[in-house]
Amino acid sequence: MSREIPLVFPCAGDSLIGILHDPETPAARGVLLVVGGPQYRVGSHRQFLLLARHLADHGIPVLRMDYRGMGDSDGDYLGFEHVHDDIAAGVDALVAHCPQVAEVVLWGLCDAASANLFYAATDPRVAGVALLNPWVRTVEGEAKAYLRHYYVARLKDPEFWRKLASGGVNPATVLKSMAGLVARATGRGGEDPAPEEPSPAEGLPTVLMPAPPADAAPLPDRMLAAMAAFEGAVLLIVSGRDLTAKEFLDAAQASRGWRDLLAAPRVVRRDLEAADHTFSRREWRDRIAAWTLDWLKSW
Repeated sequence: MSREIPLVFPCAGDSLIGILHDPETPAARGVLLVVGGPQYRVGSHRQFLLLARHLADHGIPVLRMDYRGMGDSDGDYLGFEHVHDDIAAGVDALVAHCPQVAEVVLWGLCDAASANLFYAATDPRVAGVALLNPWVRTVEGEAKAYLRHYYVARLKDPEFWRKLASGGVNPATVLKSMAGLVARATGRGGEDPAPEEPSPAEGLPTVLMPAPPADAAPLPDRMLAAMAAFEGAVLLIVSGRDLTAKEFLDAAQASRGWRDLLAAPRVVRRDLEAADHTFSRREWRDRIAAWTLDWLKSW
């Protein structure tokens, strides 16, 4: 059994809220569960709560927290690229309340995975990162993901053609949407993607994302630099029915740097082909928890 202890801890003049899962016999490797937006520390389908309890039941201390402007924490949300102080405060709180913790692993889904990657190399206490469906959104990448993984599947689906023949799908809407996506994918502008029949299981999540500086490199390139700077262990988990994951894999496949990094021995990759972005089924959440625990105990 483990205790669940509410914590309030400081971050740049604001107060953050977290729940510490403290095992009776804690391991020296703890986990900071960083939440992506727009969510809070319980997670979609209670995934983060259930994961934390599972890990703590196996002796691993876990702190799940809300960073500024999210959940019950104070302050304003600054965007996932600007939560360095929040993650640092979480690591500080975990180590302070669990002094036996000698190293910390950062675990995050979607833009929290990206935020963790930006932070990891800056803190020697971080020994590993677990990245689930990392967010590498660009205008071009989003459009290519829709075209390659949404529309190709739709065109192969007999149900699509039945709806088209019966008038259930407007061909003009489909063509307009595809034309706009082609324009965006090739850097020529175009309207926002609007598939004629978007699927929640394959959809792209909403992320509260303030615009980066105009002179900033594309997000996949900045994440590549962060990944290269971090020398610790990496667990990469990707869903098979998630366009965010598809966009990440497409960007990685197109980059020699990403291909080399992901092929390194320190990187463990797991694919859950049937899963959606947030692992909404119990069997998927349980699989994620098992993979996470096995990885944490493997090095």
